[in-house]
Amino acid sequence: MDRSNDENPFAQVPIEITISVGRARPLVRDLLQLRQDAILPLDRRVEDPVELYIGDRLIARGELQELEGDQAGQLAVRLTEVANLRSGL
Repeated sequence: MDRSNDENPFAQVPIEITISVGRARPLVRDLLQLRQDAILPLDRRVEDPVELYIGDRLIARGELQELEGDQAGQLAVRLTEVANLRSGL
């Protein structure tokens, strides 16, 4: 049994992960004209991988999925690549 997490007092502290689905690069003049219901195109497609960050550090990549059952409609990420987090965040 791996007890290293039991001995680390920070192992039970929640941490926020940011999921990046893409970037938009509008011109300032276009940004100033945005209104409700405007569409802002991103640099990625729906099927492209998303990136997971802690702060500015990329920790993983994955695919967006929609949960089923009791959580139907909720978004989730299926991880496809994960960095070695044991070397420190």
